[in-house]
Amino acid sequence: MNTRFCVYGLKTGIIYAGDDLLEHLRMAWERCGCGTIRQGDILVLAESAVAMAEGRQVWLAEVTPCKEAEELASRYGMDPRVVEVVLQESDRVVGGIPGFLLCLKNGTLLPNAGVDQSNAPPGCIIPLPRDPDGSAERLREQVRKTWGVEVAVIIADSRTHAMRLGCAGVAIGCAGVASVIDERGRKDLFGRELHVTQRAVADCIASAAELVMGEADESTPAALVRGLDLPMTQEKGVASIDASACLFMGVALHPDPAMLRHQGKTE
Repeated sequence: MNTRFCVYGLKTGIIYAGDDLLEHLRMAWERCGCGTIRQGDILVLAESAVAMAEGRQVWLAEVTPCKEAEELASRYGMDPRVVEVVLQESDRVVGGIPGFLLCLKNGTLLPNAGVDQSNAPPGCIIPLPRDPDGSAERLREQVRKTWGVEVAVIIADSRTHAMRLGCAGVAIGCAGVASVIDERGRKDLFGRELHVTQRAVADCIASAAELVMGEADESTPAALVRGLDLPMTQEKGVASIDASACLFMGVALHPDPAMLRHQGKTE
């Protein structure tokens, strides 16, 4: 992988339901001075922009919360209508803190099932794209047909991480490049074989892109990453693991009784 690469923020203006996302991106990359798209480029798009273009927005005035939504909203200080949408978008609600529900969705742990009110029109919330990998693949295919080049596309979201302040980019959809590169079997500096390390390449690219995309009113919902020299593939999808195999979730769901006794949590 090339260690010298460029990340261009793509300023598009507000994207509305039904907009031609690729046309927005084309105008943006021409304005930013990086020229037309090239073989091996990687497009990173904010999930909210993709979902908005796909018409995924939900108008809160049209949402009727169920009893469970009302109860959770009261417990965690949330709008019951938002909670209703979160429940509809979740595979499972794990818990919560004031203002947020912690959810499992598509093999990923995330707050409010990805339902977002930021950068949404007033009275509206935006769930995640229905099929982020499919969205990435469709955009990649459009680029191939229009410009005749192979690129990769990553749909990115910003997430918090366990016991860390702030958020960073994470890939929720990927096409055209391996989302994870397996380093097991390689040697470290002292000749020891790596047995565990797998690099979350798509997540790292998403985080780099987030630095130029921003989170507020930058109106820059996409980035073009150039110069990484990653092999373009026909792969699609972001690798995830079962909750039981996750260090954080596994311990939370099945705490070690011996550790609880050691901490004085049990008799």
